[in-house]
Amino acid sequence: MTATNHSLGFELLNVASTLARQAGTMALIGRRGGLSEVQSKSSVTDMVTEYDRASELLVFEGLLRSRPEDTIVGEEGASHSGSSGITWYIDPIDGTTNFLYSLPYWAVSIGATDEHGTLAGAVYIPAMDELFTAVRGYGAKLNDLPIRCSTTSSLSHALVGTGFSYSAGRRTAQAQRISRMIHLVRDFRRFGAASIDLCFVACGRLDAYFEENLGPWDIAAGELIAREAGCRSGNFAGQEVTTAQLLASAPALFDDLATLITASSTAAGQE
Repeated sequence: MTATNHSLGFELLNVASTLARQAGTMALIGRRGGLSEVQSKSSVTDMVTEYDRASELLVFEGLLRSRPEDTIVGEEGASHSGSSGITWYIDPIDGTTNFLYSLPYWAVSIGATDEHGTLAGAVYIPAMDELFTAVRGYGAKLNDLPIRCSTTSSLSHALVGTGFSYSAGRRTAQAQRISRMIHLVRDFRRFGAASIDLCFVACGRLDAYFEENLGPWDIAAGELIAREAGCRSGNFAGQEVTTAQLLASAPALFDDLATLITASSTAAGQE
């Protein structure tokens, strides 16, 4: 990374970290006071609350003040077209169902991308007061301390995270896939927030995580954090990550796990 990009990366990280903390703290305080607006979006399991919107507005307005020439894309519809070549992806509350039920696994995720991918990202988990951060080429941190992924190399020892679709039919097929895999790994975990899953792989709390049909705001920050912590990431064929398919894992697990996911998906009729 050039000196200019180095400076820009850390400048963007400072903006992302500050806004993620502010939005997350606001939402946490608000949740403790109770919810008054809970609606569904694509399905009855795809929820949105007044704090999803308030969090996104806080981040959006903060970005407009500090980076007015950048493009902004938010999960809940915030949008601004810029000319700088930097695009921000905001997930104002990743894990809204957890937030709704007062479970701790929800986060504010903010990633800044350029023509090469994500340049800087921050994921803040308010209920745990944990801030995961990364700048491309400079490693990943948790509360300012460096983190690394696990060194697990055997599928039988792998603790694997995953997620399920909002579509009932897809959820059924995905559950069938898990049933074909579960006896070959240590166990599965389903925390319900892609950014958190990726950060947990980054710091070794999970050995791997995979999911399908995500949004760019789900993965922009977390996937960078995982890679900068030493993870290998890609789609299920080992190619470039897409929102359609994402696998992030300890490097020695990737190929075997990708093969297992593909074989189990085919058997479950998910080609």
